[in-house]
Amino acid sequence: MPLLEKLAHFLTWVPEKDYEFYLPEESSTQPVPEENKTQQQAIFPSVAVNLEYVKTAYNTMLNSDIVIREFNILARNRQYEAFILFIDGMVNSTMINDFILKPLMLRNSANSFEGEQDRVIAEAVTNNITVRKIKKFDIVSYITSCLLPQNSVKQVHTFSEIFSGVNSGNCALFIDTLNVVFDIEVKGFKQRSVSQPQNETVIKGPHEAFVENLRTNTSLLRKIVNNENLIMESVSVGNITKTKCAICYMKNIANDDLISEVQYRIHNLQIDSLLSVGQLEQLIVDQNTLGIPEILSTERPDKTSQYLLQGRVAVLVNGSPYAVIMPATISDFMSSTEDANLKPYFANFLKGLRLLAAFITLLLPGLYVAITCFHQEILPTELLFSILPTRQNVPFPVIIEILTLEISFELIREAGLRVPSPIGSTIGIVGALVLGQAAVSAGIISPILIIIVAITGIASFAIPDFSFGFHLRFFRFIFILLGFIAGFLGISIGIFVYLCILCNLKSFGTSFITSACTCSNKKSNDYFIPPIWKQEKRPAFLSTKKEKNQEAISMKWKN
Repeated sequence: MPLLEKLAHFLTWVPEKDYEFYLPEESSTQPVPEENKTQQQAIFPSVAVNLEYVKTAYNTMLNSDIVIREFNILARNRQYEAFILFIDGMVNSTMINDFILKPLMLRNSANSFEGEQDRVIAEAVTNNITVRKIKKFDIVSYITSCLLPQNSVKQVHTFSEIFSGVNSGNCALFIDTLNVVFDIEVKGFKQRSVSQPQNETVIKGPHEAFVENLRTNTSLLRKIVNNENLIMESVSVGNITKTKCAICYMKNIANDDLISEVQYRIHNLQIDSLLSVGQLEQLIVDQNTLGIPEILSTERPDKTSQYLLQGRVAVLVNGSPYAVIMPATISDFMSSTEDANLKPYFANFLKGLRLLAAFITLLLPGLYVAITCFHQEILPTELLFSILPTRQNVPFPVIIEILTLEISFELIREAGLRVPSPIGSTIGIVGALVLGQAAVSAGIISPILIIIVAITGIASFAIPDFSFGFHLRFFRFIFILLGFIAGFLGISIGIFVYLCILCNLKSFGTSFITSACTCSNKKSNDYFIPPIWKQEKRPAFLSTKKEKNQEAISMKWKN
């Protein structure tokens, strides 16, 4: 018995009562990080102190691209010590020379005026009554309104605002005796020009795509929408990167609850960095462990504008050429931008083809495995006799065969995306033709399976949205396993669970399948597209402020 107790004591872990570390007691006031304390520091009135502070914050002894230019300002024949701070490569040097340094340093009629009066007097006569406005002389307003001929000059009072502007390509002007710094916009960094979409190409439609610059993207939306009710709220995300984002919506159309929900989720992100739209999408969606996309992403300004005019909300992220749109339904992932430019019969035919392609991508390999393993009797006799000889020499079971071929197809697809463009098509041809034919000739793969996998792969390319297509490709393997385990019964159970998940899924309070199931608003844009003259109302599930999209009789010329 003592031996058993010793053995149990040896094998059992007992937590220690005394530890070498301690947990601090919770308090209502959280300590402010040292970095935040530094950045929330107010501007000093001494230019020498500000200069030393900036040099320490930016590590100018190590950073070679941080430029500090010291000079003297001439204002009303008085000299003030000053310096400007900017990052080389992110500013336009010509703008700094012509619109900042020259007006401030060189003697001219504006800065060399010397008079005994210390105030500016303006008079106006209204209803035979003379109104005199007297404004005392202020050096800050004098520099802003008289000495800086730049279109965007902002006064800031903390170093956090200064660093945010300088890091985004602005120039900061420090002047002695002033506790105000001038944040001057002189952006001049290189950026990609507007080009054609790479992943959402159309034949009949605009050929403009978003770029990595936030202001260029907002201007593209402004150009298309062309209405003052288009709101673009600016918000910074990330404690370190402070990435600029723009929340876009139509003030007179979008639902206020939807706007508030998007604002609440983005404003309550406590992260260090945000680098792309994909990261933002993962941070603001509801809990979704199965990878079903709940937010629509697009690189097309015209598609984004179309959804904004419906009453949805879009978010742009600086540095990412995509916009995320919410809420999204299953119909949105099966729609293409070109649908609005085609006749309704052709557009609905294409949407039907995409729906068929989604079913093929998701279920065809699993149905083949189920029929091969459990339900051979449903095949016609002639077809069964043509399939059996091709499988007699295959040494592997059907599940190993199809998983090998499906994984090989995914490898070929991924390799075609990662290799340089000139040889990408070569890899696809070699992988699909040479390896497939060699596998059939060697008796490793049956020819019918090559046809099944090829049809599945072609159908997956017909899905317009990349995220939704990737989701269907992933779930395809689950249905393959269900078909191998229980045949049609397993696939039926899988479809039932999958549909339950889709029915329970919500995107910002909107049911994911609402556009495919609801029929309450027959004159709104649901899954299938009515003629343009019948699209009188906006989607009912958005609960927009303006229900009508157009008049009941839009073609007045027919009357």
